[in-house]
Amino acid sequence: MELIMSHHLDSPLARQDPRLDISDVYLFRGTIGTTFIINVNPLSGAGAFHPEGRYEFKIDTDGDAVEDRTYCVTFGERDSDGRQALELSRLDGEDARDRDAAGTVLLRGTTGTKLGTQSGARLWAGPAADPFSINGAVVGAVREAVVDGKSFDLTAIDYEQPANLFAGTNVNAIVLEIPDEDFEADAIGFWGTTALATDAGGWRQINRCAHPLVNTLFYPDGSPEASDYNTTQPSQDRDLYGPLVYDLVSQAVAAVHTSDDPGAHASRVVDAIFPDILRYEIGTSAGFGFAGRNGRGLADCAPEVMFALVLNKAVPLGLDSRSNTAEPGRSFPYLAPPV
Repeated sequence: MELIMSHHLDSPLARQDPRLDISDVYLFRGTIGTTFIINVNPLSGAGAFHPEGRYEFKIDTDGDAVEDRTYCVTFGERDSDGRQALELSRLDGEDARDRDAAGTVLLRGTTGTKLGTQSGARLWAGPAADPFSINGAVVGAVREAVVDGKSFDLTAIDYEQPANLFAGTNVNAIVLEIPDEDFEADAIGFWGTTALATDAGGWRQINRCAHPLVNTLFYPDGSPEASDYNTTQPSQDRDLYGPLVYDLVSQAVAAVHTSDDPGAHASRVVDAIFPDILRYEIGTSAGFGFAGRNGRGLADCAPEVMFALVLNKAVPLGLDSRSNTAEPGRSFPYLAPPV
């Protein structure tokens, strides 16, 4: 597949091992608390998690775009039944930013099993149907307008037979639910990261993800910039990537004539997506929508929101719920089973 969307295989670094490639993250109110989901290994038949990797839920509790808490999940090798041992640890304060810190082990178990702690935290990891949906013709046209500076013509998109490129595909998912009272904050920020142990010791960050489609919309497929983005931290985003996004967005909206002040609109886009963190008010209904963004639910049409944000123009996907492989569930772990 030439065109990669959301964070599906979004950089050369991520493509080296799809087990560490984060396709999407989600953040919403679950049945007993706040639910965080990291999906990896996109476009797959769903295989194993990397036994030498770290899958990290990074949480900012004070709004400075630096993690104050990290939940880390690690995995063992697959057994004869295809299951993997797993371990969930919690790290706080400075340890949350130190991959060599030991942290506190909260639970141990195996993939494919609903696990819980005495404090009420829940964890599940395993294969699931990919909840992300996209019309390739639409995202391709938007991407060309933003990255390549080509004209954008909505009437040129064939909506007669729109197809979800991710129908029938699976991901490996990690679903973590934390009781609301566990957070000493009214609002949090969240992003997911993966890291791999290096031969020289220590860890190398491979991927990170919060807002959908950031790399797809602003960095060419296969570019070093796409890999660089995945190895940096949200607190650096405005300085490192703000100028580029400002230039691309201002040029794009000027070309499609959707703003009388392209520069002002571009500044709003930069402010909206950087730092690249999903913000969420604890205990509220999540929604990644046109009027506002508060976490991200499994059924939110996030691509249309991102397209409208960037181009200052409604860009319909032409898809409805029938394009999804399966509907999300209402009970933990919420994701549909693999197809």
